Amino acid sequence: MAALHMFRMRLCFTFLFVFDLTCCEVKKYPLLMPDVYPNRDELYLCTPVRIVNEKSFYIVGFEPNATMNVAHHMLLFGCNVPGATDDIWDCGEMAVSDSGGNLKKASPCKDVNHVIYAWARDAKTLELPEDVGFQVGQGTDIHYLVLQIHYSKKFEVGRTDNSGLFLMYTEEPQNKLAGVLLLGVGGLIPPKSTTYMETACQILEEKVIHPFAYRTHTHSLGRVVSGYSIRRDSNGLDHWSLIGKRDPLTPQMFYPVFDKTPITYGDRVAARCTMDSSSRDRITKVGATKNDEMCNLYIMYYVENGTPLQMKYCTTEGPPYYHWSNSYNDLNNIPDVEASTLD
Repeated sequence: MAALHMFRMRLCFTFLFVFDLTCCEVKKYPLLMPDVYPNRDELYLCTPVRIVNEKSFYIVGFEPNATMNVAHHMLLFGCNVPGATDDIWDCGEMAVSDSGGNLKKASPCKDVNHVIYAWARDAKTLELPEDVGFQVGQGTDIHYLVLQIHYSKKFEVGRTDNSGLFLMYTEEPQNKLAGVLLLGVGGLIPPKSTTYMETACQILEEKVIHPFAYRTHTHSLGRVVSGYSIRRDSNGLDHWSLIGKRDPLTPQMFYPVFDKTPITYGDRVAARCTMDSSSRDRITKVGATKNDEMCNLYIMYYVENGTPLQMKYCTTEGPPYYHWSNSYNDLNNIPDVEASTLD
């Protein structure tokens, strides 16, 4: 099939939709699961698509084709080389999930791993701001896109699924290149308690990033997820600017940031998930299944006339060891009440 679009897929027909935004001609490409059969609970499946080598493309929007009744969540990764080259593979956490031996087990990406987009809980379509796009293909280290879907429930025999994403893209260069910074926390949540899961990292690249959207993600214990940028003034006082705050059990889409203050060299980014285990009698660990927990904050940003951060992740070991208030973090003026309330 002729390269009429940005992707080439094996053994699949492709569909191309063309429409116009104010900036440029935008095309739509379906990145969907190829009628997969989830044969057990808590299964992670990945499917890849190779990007045409000789061109650059700019993803400017994401239209989900999924419901929370079927897909627990979806992630879109940008890879230099995918974890496998099969049409689908088992890509559970640490590539150790068990799909019954019928599928190869591998991570979403073999090496370079960019989180480009995430979806859960019936989130709606996301269109990026004007002149903003995720660059993929020529001139980048993203030569494949890999869709990962977490199926929490086994399907009935004979039922298959083609959930996924419609990617909106253009070949018109965008002068504001997008990136995603993922803040995540490990650790343990004790029973019958309120627990703060926190992370913070310093930006050590000579770039100016402009946050424009954020997304929260926890499992059932999450009550509030908040994210901040932190800048220290000449008197040593930390100023915490609220990037976003939300109940993570509402639709887990990307929402506009609260404060658009640019983030520069020396600033920090921080996140807190407030977890309520008052109705649970056991310790809850961070993990991939519905019986575990997660604490993630995604910050979507752009860099004007430059490239996105090399830094992709900000993670800590979490409770009971890591807290914002630990002396080695050297943080002050911590917004303890604001970070854990939705008022």
